[in-house]
Amino acid sequence: MFDLLSLDGLGPTVLLGLFFLAMLAGFVDSIAGGGGLLVIPALFAVGLTPAQVFGTSKLGACFGSFSASMTFVRRGEVELRPMVGIIAATFLGSVLGALTLQIIDAGILRGLIPFLLIAIAVYMLLAKNAGAFETHRRLGELAFALIFGIGLGFYDGFFGPGTGSFWALAYVTMAGYTLRRATGHAKIVNFTSNIAAFLVLAGGGHVLWGVGVILAAGQFIGARFGAKLVLSKGAKLVRPMLVIMSLAITARLLAQDPDHPLSRFGLSVWRAIVG
Repeated sequence: MFDLLSLDGLGPTVLLGLFFLAMLAGFVDSIAGGGGLLVIPALFAVGLTPAQVFGTSKLGACFGSFSASMTFVRRGEVELRPMVGIIAATFLGSVLGALTLQIIDAGILRGLIPFLLIAIAVYMLLAKNAGAFETHRRLGELAFALIFGIGLGFYDGFFGPGTGSFWALAYVTMAGYTLRRATGHAKIVNFTSNIAAFLVLAGGGHVLWGVGVILAAGQFIGARFGAKLVLSKGAKLVRPMLVIMSLAITARLLAQDPDHPLSRFGLSVWRAIVG
């Protein structure tokens, strides 16, 4: 029986906590990505299986990225018609990634991603004017769609951490966008890859709908506030948030992999400091 006070076996206090956590995740994710840093550990903590965590969190992420996307579109920061090609490429890539996830361990990427995220953080710290102004486009629309649409779409469906940071960097460096405009376009393609991966995972029965609806409501609300803040603050907000979230995602990945070279290096430095 459907019980308003107990969805998927979780009590009202836990569900309320997940709702507010999802609001914060949606807010953060709409600015620089990384909302999964909050949602995914919480879902593991309440007892969901890895497949359920990924599928259920994708439902919330779909609503969060949709909310942010529509905010950018309504404010005129994004035009959807020129994005048809990259939306299609991203959808295809994400479906392929989600299907691949069911037969290959995503851990194959854990060794590489921390290095890439640190590189993004360093780039944003050193290139002070990156994303502050529009610059010339370095890659044509078709090539951009094929390389980044399929590539990052696949990555988001297969693994996911840091996708928002990768999209922002791609739009700034290859398409010449400001960080504000890049963030708006990143939300559109991020929603595309979220919905594609979600459909695959939902078809496999990996979604707890009660919990997913709670997450969806929270992330929808939080993302709307975050997107409005990006529109008003621009690069002054997005740049530091990209650095923070890139490093935070790196820290989480390394904490999950103590044998990673960066984890061992960090531990050796810590031991040298404390004696």
